[in-house]
Amino acid sequence: MSAPATATFVVRGMHCASCGMLIDETVEDLAGVVASATSVRRGRTVVTYDPARSTVAEIAAAIVTAGSYVAELVDSSSTSPPR
Repeated sequence: MSAPATATFVVRGMHCASCGMLIDETVEDLAGVVASATSVRRGRTVVTYDPARSTVAEIAAAIVTAGSYVAELVDSSSTSPPR
């Protein structure tokens, strides 16, 4: 595993705690994702992942498909080039 990276997404369209749990479960199923923590109240998802195995685009797509949410990357610690 390469050095873990962190990405923070603003997520719109969540209405309840179940939305956050669904996003976390979906994102954590991606290869290379170590952890996902979603705060419905703050409208954010923070993901720790291996940038050699997953990209922020793949993570954002997983958030969107988890429940027709809108996900916008607002911060990333990855220094790896996109795949």
